Amino acid sequence: MIDNLEYNSERPKLIIPEYGRHIQKMVDHAVSIEDREERNKVANAIIGVMGNLNPHLRDVPDFQHKLWDQLFIISDFKLDVDSPYPTPTREMLEERPEPLEYPQNFPKYRFYGNNIKRMIDVCVSWEDGDLKDALKFTIANHMKKSYLNWNKDTVEDEVIFQHLFELSDGAINLAKWDEDLAESKNLVRSSHSHSHSHSHKSSRGGRKHHGKGRGKKRY
Repeated sequence: MIDNLEYNSERPKLIIPEYGRHIQKMVDHAVSIEDREERNKVANAIIGVMGNLNPHLRDVPDFQHKLWDQLFIISDFKLDVDSPYPTPTREMLEERPEPLEYPQNFPKYRFYGNNIKRMIDVCVSWEDGDLKDALKFTIANHMKKSYLNWNKDTVEDEVIFQHLFELSDGAINLAKWDEDLAESKNLVRSSHSHSHSHSHKSSRGGRKHHGKGRGKKRY
């Protein structure tokens, strides 16, 4: 009995280890079957066993396609059976995808994200007025929140205003306004409900100035 023991170090390497040694042996057996009709029956039986490993996905069409692709991969593309889906090839598996371009126009301030830049462009396109002024400070507050979430530190409003000035190509300059952004501790609150409650109370309780700043606070 000791002479017949198998050690993993002596066994062939599993192509997809998640399915285990038994599935690998079943696929190897299917490859060795000479009769095509019998080979097709065995292949379909193996697909059923592979699907049983994930019963909640067994009847999903896309998942069935994935199982058949994995069956051919496990066989090292040696299995010749009638598949309901296009048969994958080794070249398709080894083909490297084209590198994706990073859609960041301002890599210096990546922590703000691209949506901020889109919001800034929209804001610049609006006509001057109270609505545009409100959007400027909304964007600035969101930039401050993004800055704090990324850097885990405090930040002066002047830094945010300078970044906004750069991102808007000089079109938005909040440094000349005598108003402050929201306080850092209110922007980084983890509880959404508590933050919403706080903002609601602030809107009803009036504006207050805390610490150093230029004066009144818009939000």
